[in-house]
Amino acid sequence: MNIQKIFQSWLLQEDINFLLTNRIPRIALTRFMGWWSQLRHPWIVKGSIAVWRFFSDLDLSESKHQSFDSLQACFTRELREGARVIDPTPEVLTSPCDAIVGMSGTIRDGTVFQAKGFPYTLESLLHAPEWVKHWSPLLEGGSFVTLRLTSSMYHRFHAPCDAHLNHVTYVSGDTWNVNPIALKRVEQLFCKNERAVLHMQTTAGVPFLIVPVAAVLVASMRLHALDVLLHLRYQGPNEIPCNSSYAKGQEMGWFQHGSTLLVFLPPGFEMVQGIAIGDRIQMGQALFKPVSTPAN
Repeated sequence: MNIQKIFQSWLLQEDINFLLTNRIPRIALTRFMGWWSQLRHPWIVKGSIAVWRFFSDLDLSESKHQSFDSLQACFTRELREGARVIDPTPEVLTSPCDAIVGMSGTIRDGTVFQAKGFPYTLESLLHAPEWVKHWSPLLEGGSFVTLRLTSSMYHRFHAPCDAHLNHVTYVSGDTWNVNPIALKRVEQLFCKNERAVLHMQTTAGVPFLIVPVAAVLVASMRLHALDVLLHLRYQGPNEIPCNSSYAKGQEMGWFQHGSTLLVFLPPGFEMVQGIAIGDRIQMGQALFKPVSTPAN
């Protein structure tokens, strides 16, 4: 076993992983990463990417560019043309990002799960009472899925269907790691972390939510519909009206580092067959489809 594999297996030990990624000054380290990732010295950039490769499965073969003037440019890299295929079926909602599939299921009594035995509520996630009142009846009995982006993955996210973004609710918060180890130890973790609630609807008028959740070392979130970066030092309004339309597969924004997207749909949709917890999926891959009606 080489040194790289020894380090990676060591970091997979739950107690060590949780200690190194959570029992640290998370917010200070996240701010430092935001500063460090924007430095444009070639030695710093090449050295940082080399360290990143050592501790992860970073693969830049699909990147549009092979050289970067900053670590941030590598984090937020674009893919070359044709690297992702968007499922063309109009009624299918595709994955908005490259991800590892986490918990999924039915929304019951306004409650969903971040891990087995670890529930959280829409009330805590949405934060604002008026939005809880609005969304809770719409989503009751619907579906949710957790999509986790690792640090080495493609960090941009895209519209899962032809859709309209009506409003963004920004909620400042902590930066706990969002890996499975932390999700089994920190209650209501997604409700503690910094996040943006994207209030959306399909062109057919079906409402749904996408919630990008930040994590440790995620120095910023960028939504192309807004003129500002959302990050720990953001001092603007928390409720931001929007009027942006997207074609299926169109880019909506990016994370500066790995994190999580939560998707919430009203009744009438189900996950496509063959997708299970732990599976890796790509942006544009079919994720949800209308519920099949039994033939008479």
